[in-house]
Amino acid sequence: MARVTVEDCLENVDNRFELVLVASKRARQLANGAESELEWENDKPTVLALREIAENKVNASILVDKPASLIDENALLGDQDAASSATQSDWSTTTS
Repeated sequence: MARVTVEDCLENVDNRFELVLVASKRARQLANGAESELEWENDKPTVLALREIAENKVNASILVDKPASLIDENALLGDQDAASSATQSDWSTTTS
């Protein structure tokens, strides 16, 4: 297992704070089943994420991508608002 240092990662990311954000997001993606850019070598997702950053396989561009789940949630919320207003109008006509 190769040792990853912060300095190795900072060559590909602007600062330590951005490194934390990129590494944590990538580690979550890997833990949830995303395809790795490198061999796992029996590493945990956090270590693998840092290795990917150090080898410039992953960068801060993953922070700007909007997850599909949020897009779907917003669409569902719009549908729920329409359903809720329809239910309220149905209720008002039956109680009058």
